[in-house]
Amino acid sequence: MARFLLTRRSPLPPAECWRRLTDWPRHGERVPFTRVRVVPGGGDVRDARDVHGLPGDLVVARTRLGPLRFDDPMEIVELTAPAPGQDGHCRLAKRGRAVRGGAELRVRAVDGGGSEASWAEELRIAGLPALFDPVVAGVGRVVFGRLLDHLLDAPAQGASAE
Repeated sequence: MARFLLTRRSPLPPAECWRRLTDWPRHGERVPFTRVRVVPGGGDVRDARDVHGLPGDLVVARTRLGPLRFDDPMEIVELTAPAPGQDGHCRLAKRGRAVRGGAELRVRAVDGGGSEASWAEELRIAGLPALFDPVVAGVGRVVFGRLLDHLLDAPAQGASAE
C-alpha cells in the first residue's frame, strides 16, 4: 500500500482551516480531471449546499479523461470539528473498486496562533503491483500537497483577493 503524510502550518484559526479542508467540492479544483461531490448516506435529505458532510456520507471524486472515467467513493467514517482543547479529525475509508485505502485529516491549534493541518493517506490502486507503491506515494505527495496548499492559501469565503 502506498503511504504518505503531508503537514502544513497556516496562520488561519483552526475553525477556518477545518472549514476549508473539509469543503470537499473544492478538492476538485486542484486534482486533475476530477470533480468532487458529497452524497448523503442513509437516505438523509439535507441542504445540497452542505459541502462538509456527516459520518456515513460519501465523498465521491469522479475522475474523467475523455471516455475513461472512474469514481473514488470515500465514506466519512469520523468527522469531529476542532474546538478549544480538541483537534479536528476526519477519517475517510475508500470504498471503490479502483482505489482502496483511506485518509486521515487533522487540524490542531498552534501555540501563538494559527493551525497545523495534516493529511495522511494510504492507497492501493487495483491491478497495480506493490512494486509501484513508491511512485504512487510520490505522485500523491505532489498532487495532494498542491491541493492542501491551495485550500489553505485561498482567500476566505466572501473575501477579496488583493
